[in-house]
Amino acid sequence: MALLEVEDLTVRYYTEDGPVRAVDGISYEIRAGETVGLVGESGAGKSAASLALLRLIESPGEIVSGEIRFRGTNVRELSADELRALRGNEIAMVFQDAGAALNPVYTVGEQISEAIRAHEGVSDDAARDRAIALLERVAIPEPAARYSDYPHQFSGGMAQRAVIAMALACDPALLICDEPTSGLDVTVQAGLLELLSDLASESETAIQLVTHDLGVVAELCDRVLVQYAGELVERAPVEELYYDPKHPYTVGLLAATPRLGVDRERLTTIPGTTPDLVDPPTGCRFHPRCPYAEAGCARHAPPLVETESATPDEGDPEAHVAACLEYTGDLEDGLDYEVRVRGDPDEGTEAGDRRERRRSGESK
Repeated sequence: MALLEVEDLTVRYYTEDGPVRAVDGISYEIRAGETVGLVGESGAGKSAASLALLRLIESPGEIVSGEIRFRGTNVRELSADELRALRGNEIAMVFQDAGAALNPVYTVGEQISEAIRAHEGVSDDAARDRAIALLERVAIPEPAARYSDYPHQFSGGMAQRAVIAMALACDPALLICDEPTSGLDVTVQAGLLELLSDLASESETAIQLVTHDLGVVAELCDRVLVQYAGELVERAPVEELYYDPKHPYTVGLLAATPRLGVDRERLTTIPGTTPDLVDPPTGCRFHPRCPYAEAGCARHAPPLVETESATPDEGDPEAHVAACLEYTGDLEDGLDYEVRVRGDPDEGTEAGDRRERRRSGESK
């Protein structure tokens, strides 16, 4: 059994213009010790999907439908007391804005100790010792002294590490990280990524990593979920996604990633903007921006199917699935694109050739 199972999760935010379809029927699972990346542009619904796992969607938002099963128990059916016992204990979250996540009127150490006392019922001294050890674990210098500092006395990188220490306080089975390296310099990012990697390998902690940084995903994740306009459009093991992406949106994201050693005047961009989720496009939501779109793409919403066999997604987490009419046999012209993960295939080297991928309608 998977540690976390999300089935047909739907989240709406109610506005004067109508309900915003922030998350629209997504399904996936995460196993113990696995790191899964959730990627996509701003406005794709990644943070809303993550907040929903702990029922943190606030008014005017609402979880409309779907199941969130953690160790077989539907989180949506938990009482308030059961939910408090789950949050921060078995499932913890690293929020994107460390400044907002830390209370400015309490010391950093006290905020970490509070979580330990609340869930484990230990003494104040034991909670303090554990909090200092956690600060040391996340590479806070002089942790015993910094225990009594307030959030404003921490740098941005230190505050983010303190938030991670708070999330790790009770050794959660699942850690939800919403842009944990956002706004940090590359040195601090590298340290945090190493910490998360060690956590996953040493403690069998599962991680859901929400990020825009595809380099971070490549380094840290086992599998990747690509979300667009509230829907999942592709799911694959990380190497398959990078070396052989199947959905045109994923191809666009990878092409837009800057790479060392590649000389070009401008970065590749995906034309257009993300759609209005009050009134999203009919059919495939990506079709107004897709260079391969045909008339049928505006009429038919493609299901997630296995790209090699064109069979419906039956929940196999290792299957490479994508939501595109190409894989149901309904795209007449087919897709024709080239992907360069790294290096330069034009050099004719064996390594370069391995990193060149093409899918063409001629092969259908």
